[in-house]
Amino acid sequence: MHLQNIWIYFENGVFLEAKSFGKDGTCIGEAIFNTSLTGYQEIITDPSYAGQFIVFCMPEIGIVGCNEKDMESQKSFAKGVFIRNLNKMASNFRSTENLISFFKKQQLMGICNVDTRNIVRMLRDNGAMSMIASTVINNASILKEHLRNAKKIHEINYVKEISTQYHYTHVYKTFNFMTFNYDMVKYDDNKKRIIAIDYGIKKNILNELSQAGLIVEVMSESFNPHDIVQRYQAKEIGGVFLSNGPGDPLILHNQIEKIKMLIAAKIPIFGICLGHQLLSNAYGYTTYKLKFGQHGGNHPVKNMQTGELEITSQNHNYNVPEEISNVATITHRNLFDNTIEGVRYKDFPIFSVQYHPEASPGPKEAHKIFAEFAKMVMPTV
Repeated sequence: MHLQNIWIYFENGVFLEAKSFGKDGTCIGEAIFNTSLTGYQEIITDPSYAGQFIVFCMPEIGIVGCNEKDMESQKSFAKGVFIRNLNKMASNFRSTENLISFFKKQQLMGICNVDTRNIVRMLRDNGAMSMIASTVINNASILKEHLRNAKKIHEINYVKEISTQYHYTHVYKTFNFMTFNYDMVKYDDNKKRIIAIDYGIKKNILNELSQAGLIVEVMSESFNPHDIVQRYQAKEIGGVFLSNGPGDPLILHNQIEKIKMLIAAKIPIFGICLGHQLLSNAYGYTTYKLKFGQHGGNHPVKNMQTGELEITSQNHNYNVPEEISNVATITHRNLFDNTIEGVRYKDFPIFSVQYHPEASPGPKEAHKIFAEFAKMVMPTV
């Protein structure tokens, strides 16, 4: 297959030429790098990457192909992907299509034959930055002007765009490697029922919640907090989960106000990633943006209560401040930069983590935290 030319302009003035596969045209987004060595399809379909270009540190991408069962959402919401060497032929018995076919179907911009190591080094030194890529504009000045006039990622509410429009009950548990399929949830009257708020939720988070013995109802980010409080008081639900998602949590004013109402009702709450950040903001502690974020499947996190070390999956640009210790116990810290990775709020049945304990394909060391939430949730009647 012939790959066409593509031109890339970064906000720091760097102008590159590479090869393109997938979507044609012009795309604007934020460039970040991911250090994971496996799981590229799960990363690409993680809704938290909405509005971003993912630069893979792993140089060989496409080897195992793609398949429907490894999707973390219905589609990819990322803007594009940087790959050093595109493997056009997939070699895996579970693969149903190669990466080129997948990108065209997903309307995702693919950039290859480019020095990803140098781009990662640039992002590490200068921080995550806006960029524009085009298969039709070969002019740095024009690309610079388009980028200058575009909205920054922190000004865009991607959560509203990608959250589910339907209220549904999740029916799958985690992947069964004996059957190479997902086990189905078996409902009974003794199960605990929770509400999961979808800010851009990954499928495997829902799977892990189900695996922990919870019946999971999924609601849109536009949920009515009064209804949830009433259902909790009537013992129809036993807790609320706040999901991961994209973008700057500080622009989600409406969501923060709704979470304040759930906190006031003392509903058991568990948050991951964006949900973790929104809880901090709801308590009045402002999140801040990291220089280049944490994106990868090899980040060491220390459990400050047990002393245990867990290798975790991460995907976030924003973090909660140290001042959160005024209202919460810091339970986890990142050993790369000592930033906060988990908290448990004082006087409330609420806890949250910044890392991704549901990581698929892995690591799996942190997934026991879903069982901790299940123990906290009161049985429903």
